[in-house]
Amino acid sequence: MSPAALRRAAPTADAMDLLRGMLEEQFAAHTARLTQLTVHARLPRRGGPDPRTLDAQAATARRRIAETAHALRRMSDGSYGACAQCRRPIPLGRLRAMPCATHCTPCERRRSP
Repeated sequence: MSPAALRRAAPTADAMDLLRGMLEEQFAAHTARLTQLTVHARLPRRGGPDPRTLDAQAATARRRIAETAHALRRMSDGSYGACAQCRRPIPLGRLRAMPCATHCTPCERRRSP
């Protein structure tokens, strides 16, 4: 198999274990961040960011939690690592860089404005 074909191949079991660990760490980190933001927002006379900034940061944390949970569900049902549009394997390098990726790079480019 050529190097290019290897990069396009589905992730191995070892790679999937690594990616699962990365996703679980991200889920824990985003959940902890959302907890911090929620507690901070409820403190009286708090210093730091204004309420709109806190709301935006909390929304980002919630979105990242949802994306990570979705990726972990895809791992459980066996669809993780396949492009949601063309069904080809998402290259391992892309999954390492963006473990929550749902599309291969060409399909992602077609989706972006």
